[in-house]
Amino acid sequence: MSKETFAFTSSTLRSLRLQREQLEWEDRRRALTRQCLSRRVPLVPRSSLLLHQPARRPQYCRDPAVHNILYTGDLQTIKTVFKDEAIANMIVETVSEELMWSAELGLWVLSPQKKHTSPLRIAAARGYRDCARHLITQGAEVDAVVGGKAALHDSCINQRAECTQLLLSYGANANVLSEDGLAPLHLCTSQETLRCAELLLEHGALVNLSTKDRRTTPLHVAAERGLEDHLQLYLCYGATLSHRNREGETALNAACASADNPLEAGRYYRVAKRLLECGADARTAGRKNHTPLHNACSNSHPRLVELLLRHGAAVNIRNCAGYTPVDCALQSVQENLAGQPEIITTLLDYGASAINPKMLKFCSESPRALEVVLNSYDRILSCDSWVEAVPPEMWQEHKTFYDSALQMTNQPRQLQHLARCAVRKHLGARCHSLPLEGCIR
Repeated sequence: MSKETFAFTSSTLRSLRLQREQLEWEDRRRALTRQCLSRRVPLVPRSSLLLHQPARRPQYCRDPAVHNILYTGDLQTIKTVFKDEAIANMIVETVSEELMWSAELGLWVLSPQKKHTSPLRIAAARGYRDCARHLITQGAEVDAVVGGKAALHDSCINQRAECTQLLLSYGANANVLSEDGLAPLHLCTSQETLRCAELLLEHGALVNLSTKDRRTTPLHVAAERGLEDHLQLYLCYGATLSHRNREGETALNAACASADNPLEAGRYYRVAKRLLECGADARTAGRKNHTPLHNACSNSHPRLVELLLRHGAAVNIRNCAGYTPVDCALQSVQENLAGQPEIITTLLDYGASAINPKMLKFCSESPRALEVVLNSYDRILSCDSWVEAVPPEMWQEHKTFYDSALQMTNQPRQLQHLARCAVRKHLGARCHSLPLEGCIR
């Protein structure tokens, strides 16, 4: 037996056969119904036919040989086959077997799924510019939405700038919507689609057009993907910074929420910086009342945290769960042990309120982060939750630190530390900017 296949039970094979027979019966029943209806159509005057031309009945192509010449871009054969408008606008239908759950049978069954596209969509998606030009000159509709998308959607998804330019030069609508309510500009989701985005905007694409479901604009897409050049392009065309999607998030919220990969931290930092320089509000709360600062702290992004604080982010605001940005930073300590002490120190320097001792358990496995938090108190309060959260092997590795922390619980701190706490309390959010900063940590 091939490694790519798996055995079906006799009951599964019988279910698949019955389902296929049922689908074939349904197809025959629909064909018979259409035939009966066509025979019952009453005669109408010729003048009425001239006034009300019926819509062209679509033709379906299920021939694998024709599919092959389209998918391989065989221009000479395409010129031979596609000679008129009807053929150029036919619907290419393919059938693939997909596993689907049958609630009636209580098992997974292979079910044939039909997928539709058009010759022009295939050519545009694969970058066959000459084939696309021939189809258009033979009457292919450039804005036809077949199988959920138009050709312009495919050319943008697949980074085919030459085909995008060709379609637009033949009058394609730069704002044509897919069945999902997406415009071509919403599908420019990689750096390689920058030229496509430029062409769309040059031909009238609406930079603030939002999607049907999520109400997301192209600026949201660029910010969420960390696309600096796209972002700059949309801002030059007048993209609105304050636009909120269905979840209430602005482009800045989207950028900070997506900055969760340390390898891409630089891109998202530059995107957020550009948005803030253009006037984005760092205090705007989005999904679950998360501000950009909450997201940056959860994603362990120290530079982004400081950038937001410099632009007026509220350091003590709470989300819908009652957590402050410091709480979010503590909760993500285990995922990023390296950056969190720096983030916590920055938040404290910008006036973060006293940290709830119950949150210590989240940073108990990071001695550096725990030290920063403990030094923010004028005395170490007794709290067994963080002690119990430290694994035995971690305690053994950093025994000196953990033992000293326990010994100082509810004990007076040194006068130097008390003076440091008093100065920090007096300065509040100004700690980060005064010369005394280095003396109070």
